[in-house]
Amino acid sequence: MSVARFRSVVLDCPDPRALAGFYAAVVGGTPEQDDPDWVVLHVPDGPRLAFQRAEGLTPPEWPRADRNSQQFHLDFDAGSTWEEMDTAHEKVLALGARPLDLEDREKKDFMVYADPAGHPFCLCRIEQP
Repeated sequence: MSVARFRSVVLDCPDPRALAGFYAAVVGGTPEQDDPDWVVLHVPDGPRLAFQRAEGLTPPEWPRADRNSQQFHLDFDAGSTWEEMDTAHEKVLALGARPLDLEDREKKDFMVYADPAGHPFCLCRIEQP
């Protein structure tokens, strides 16, 4: 049984609106922006892509592996209750995740971890309608 459902791929970038427009042209969908620093693209029949402002971002130089800045992180739906979140938390720790930010989870509705390779991801509590 899986721990969580795939939610989003979040890309850091200097101009979220412009990058969302590029990906909308590539994969379809319409960018939605409620915050100047955050744009979401709902991909038809696909995952959600989100774009987060990161001033001064240094783009990666592929295939170089010596860059240590975050280039993206993954968000996963981990349920709508805190019981489901706690269960998902325990499971990802057992799988080798390392907590990065578990503070104020009730206010933020997410917790941040590093995967075994050090890449950040979030378990998100999603309100059900």
